[in-house]
Amino acid sequence: MPIQVVLERRPAEIGTWVDETWSAIGVVVGDPAEAHDETEPVHCDDAGVARFIVGGLRLRLFPDECESYYHNLMSPHPRCYVVAHVEGDGERPEPFLVSMSFDEAHAYLEGEDEIYAVDIPPEVHQWTEAFVLSFYAPEKRRKRKREDWAAGERKQS
Repeated sequence: MPIQVVLERRPAEIGTWVDETWSAIGVVVGDPAEAHDETEPVHCDDAGVARFIVGGLRLRLFPDECESYYHNLMSPHPRCYVVAHVEGDGERPEPFLVSMSFDEAHAYLEGEDEIYAVDIPPEVHQWTEAFVLSFYAPEKRRKRKREDWAAGERKQS
């Protein structure tokens, strides 16, 4: 599924070492209708907040990640994860991955990449839900049989 990421640039709070902070605040489904310059903001306000759209990304779902998708969708606040390279403090993040899998996003925490959890658009939620229903069946809970630890000690004596 083609995805665009919405980045937001805000003036840094007083007392920080950087002039501005960046974050991913959402994702939008689809390719851009018309080519736009990713360096030009699509929205600015009087407080110095600017929003940019970065396109060219794809959300891909994989059958072996269905358990993670399932748990994400069943959580109280399902999220979409944007993974981005960040060169330095105050620099614009460069998103390179959008995932519905917390496990996949968590793997990138070990490196120097930034992970942003954003709200899921309804189209992505429905698409992921249909995918999970097609490829995933939760394992039935089985009651473990208790082992008699004392019986093993009696045999050794």
